[in-house]
Amino acid sequence: MDKKKVTFDDIAKYTHFSKTTISRYFNNPDSLTVENQDIIAQALIDLGYQKNKLAKVLANGKSEFVGIIIPNLYLHYYAEMLNQILNTYKTFGYKFLVFVSKGNAETEREYIQELLSYKIEGMIILSHAISSRELASYNIPIVTIEREDQYVNSVNTDNYMGAVQATSLLFKNNCDILVHINSVFPKDIPSYGRIQGFEDTCSENNIRHELILKDLGHSHQEIHKNILEIYEYLKITYPNQKKGLFMANDTYANSMLNIIFREYGSLSDEYRIIGFDDSPIAGQAILPISTIGQQIDKIACEAMELLVTQMDERKKRRPKPQTELIHKKITPILIRRETTE
Repeated sequence: MDKKKVTFDDIAKYTHFSKTTISRYFNNPDSLTVENQDIIAQALIDLGYQKNKLAKVLANGKSEFVGIIIPNLYLHYYAEMLNQILNTYKTFGYKFLVFVSKGNAETEREYIQELLSYKIEGMIILSHAISSRELASYNIPIVTIEREDQYVNSVNTDNYMGAVQATSLLFKNNCDILVHINSVFPKDIPSYGRIQGFEDTCSENNIRHELILKDLGHSHQEIHKNILEIYEYLKITYPNQKKGLFMANDTYANSMLNIIFREYGSLSDEYRIIGFDDSPIAGQAILPISTIGQQIDKIACEAMELLVTQMDERKKRRPKPQTELIHKKITPILIRRETTE
């Protein structure tokens, strides 16, 4: 048989508080003393109270939902980051509404308005289409990951350090030429540190190197086509030379590895490859790929923790405005696998 639904009136009678006090417990608990909060919390356990979450949303406008806007899912990094953010539900109790913007600013603005209409309490933004100044104007707690973050809180990898680690490993593999392959993007994007770290390390150590920057596409098919063109260029430009390839991410690294395998049936001695991210594809590739681990699970957890701190502050009777932005930087980890042996 179904249990009798426990009402505010039942809780009030059990605790000898007024229904107004019980309502305040659910909608503005900081307005009660800690002792009274504990009494009501125990009563809910004793009575077997089950929350009506829809009623709670209607009452106080707090949905316990967080919006996520992600640029794409064809790069394995974004897919794994989304997976790790969703996994934080057990820790923080927030649910998620997810949109994929595909780099379109107008589409992204429409998605944000849609998210706001669902009374989300905060947003995690990984896409680059809208400036952080505009994001800050929505007046809602926001944390960004690996994008321009001048006006919002953020969690990023120390991309510069990661690039130094990758470049140094390729150099130790006695390569004749080091090549960094990346997309074109502004210097205020955190991942630009991969380019800067590569160039600085090569210049400081007089390492022969080349930087290849181009739009590598927005689908697996486009990425493969462009990586294949770069491979043909490298084969013609540096014949019979050991080429150390620092790929901007593991998706690019896996594409390059597959191209080489199709030609040689193995990783030719002319190539050494390292990626960036440590997304699952790196360890599961036809030959496990060396990479710079971004500690994606830690970034996701840190981003949610930072966001929850902001959201909890807003729920207080007298929230304190944030006076200084927080930009957390996560240390990357060099992961040696078979592509740099």
